[in-house]
Amino acid sequence: MVFSSPVFLFLFLPLVLLATLLAGGLKARNTVLLIASLLFYTWGEGTYLVLMLSVTLVNYLCGLAVGRFRDRRLWLTLAVVANIGTLVWFKYANFLVDSLDPLLQQLGLPVLVLDPVHLPIGISFFIFHGLSYVIDVYRGDAKAQANPNLVTLYITFFPQLIAGPILRYHDIADQLTDRSTDIARFASGIRRFVIGLAKKVLIADQVARIADGIFEADPDTLPPSVAWLGLVAYAMQIYFDFSGYSDMAIGLGRMFGFEFMENFRRPYISRSIREFWQRWHISLSTWFRDYLYIPLGGNRLGPGRTYINLFAVFLLTGLWHGASWNFVVWGLIHGLFLVFERMGLGRLLDRLPTALSNAYAVFVVLLAWVFFRETDITAAWHFTLSLFGGVNGDPVLHHTSLYLSHTTLLALVIAVLGALDVHTRIARMVRLAPEGKQLPGGWRGGLEVAGLGLLLLLVGMHIASTTFSPFIYFRF
Repeated sequence: MVFSSPVFLFLFLPLVLLATLLAGGLKARNTVLLIASLLFYTWGEGTYLVLMLSVTLVNYLCGLAVGRFRDRRLWLTLAVVANIGTLVWFKYANFLVDSLDPLLQQLGLPVLVLDPVHLPIGISFFIFHGLSYVIDVYRGDAKAQANPNLVTLYITFFPQLIAGPILRYHDIADQLTDRSTDIARFASGIRRFVIGLAKKVLIADQVARIADGIFEADPDTLPPSVAWLGLVAYAMQIYFDFSGYSDMAIGLGRMFGFEFMENFRRPYISRSIREFWQRWHISLSTWFRDYLYIPLGGNRLGPGRTYINLFAVFLLTGLWHGASWNFVVWGLIHGLFLVFERMGLGRLLDRLPTALSNAYAVFVVLLAWVFFRETDITAAWHFTLSLFGGVNGDPVLHHTSLYLSHTTLLALVIAVLGALDVHTRIARMVRLAPEGKQLPGGWRGGLEVAGLGLLLLLVGMHIASTTFSPFIYFRF
């Protein structure tokens, strides 16, 4: 069940909002949200709900043991092994077998045979939530929660269950037991949800038509103009798709009284790769920073160790996104340029004009997206060659007008302007409300409400005329 589906928008969400309103006290509201979250996951994954609840139970019991017994490290280790083991089996077992079999063949040894292992939706997210809970209790950043329902609600809460943001337990623990919802916060949540829904349906889904058509073509036949068009379209698609989901998740959280961390802050205006990761998928980058990079020593053990730590973090960041060597390469590209910036490139970027340093960051990010989007290394390399005229592209077979319509071109232009933050400057000029603030009064407030109503109308028209369109990050 995706947030942009009619079932969610016109049945599930209204019923859950009504049920929480009628529930009254916080304990009853939490129970409603827990039941709704379990139903939400069951709708998409059926019996794999048992897996998620089993993971939750292990983390709950390990959290209690860490908080009560002397041998705390043992219980932490058990939780880490159980969580990572589950993730490795369901997400990486086939990848490991496929990668190992060629080596076994060369050595004359029997190959491994493994039937395809189903990848449960959202497993990367609920595993990371479980780890965050136990680690935070172990560190003393949060107390062990005696109520299993609250731990289960934290891990399974439906707004962030499928594609984040990744909520660290110590950031959300107090809100599970003490929160309130007023009209201003609820209205802010609706506003954020509608904006996210429009980003997904009106922009991401439209530019996806450009990106999908070009990336599905033979890269050896693409002229540079078409290859760049497809790459820019994909960069816009993944940003507006994922940030749109995060906006909807944050908006839903506010409707129920929760405040989630921001997950995106205009990443394409970054002046370095370091800044990009301070703006892109912030909940993932801060998770790896707090639970991996800093425990490894961070930048406290000298330059050499810092570079190794960065490579390790971004190797795992790539693997977290998927069981493929393409994701590994994507992660290592980011890690490599972060090392270069640590070695002195960052100081040079600080002295360059903003336009030049921003062009550098966007160029690196775009090239890395090729390996993220393609399904194998060879195809990614050939697509990269097509960007620079390194293949015999056919401008007759492939030309930009073939992949553009009035609708997709308009969506792409709006996407690029939005990614470069132009709309924020316009909003400031007409004094519209900053994100997260109460709507202004007078004509400005009326203008914004009318704008949101228009977005809802356009979204409804689009949903009524299109087929199922899942979020990109559902497969991670």
